[in-house]
Amino acid sequence: QVQLVESGGGLVQAGGSLRLSCTASGLNFNRYTMAWFRQAPGKEREFVTVVKWSGSTTSYVDSVKGRFTISRDNAKNTVYLQMNSLKPEDTAVYYCAADYYGAMYSTARQYDYWGQGTQVTVSS
Repeated sequence: QVQLVESGGGLVQAGGSLRLSCTASGLNFNRYTMAWFRQAPGKEREFVTVVKWSGSTTSYVDSVKGRFTISRDNAKNTVYLQMNSLKPEDTAVYYCAADYYGAMYSTARQYDYWGQGTQVTVSS
């Protein structure tokens, strides 16, 4: 059974930092492109960033470029999201997602597996 478990969310003041983790089990992690999405109340789920299964390529939504960094540790079956200079508009539930040998899609329907989400709240 495949499981993706996110952690690291919380409440932080604007300008602060958080590091999210997503640990996978039940799949061959190094064959999966991993992404982070987020969903704010009343809004659609939004692509944030993705790292290719090979680890060599990343992509970000414009609103987080220069502030967020995605990375992966295949030995630990874990993908990370380092979030710096957080803004109130970053407040959302953050989800990790996995796509088998994925081509770094930014649309949610392309992803095979999802975590349960972790809440990030940025106060002004």
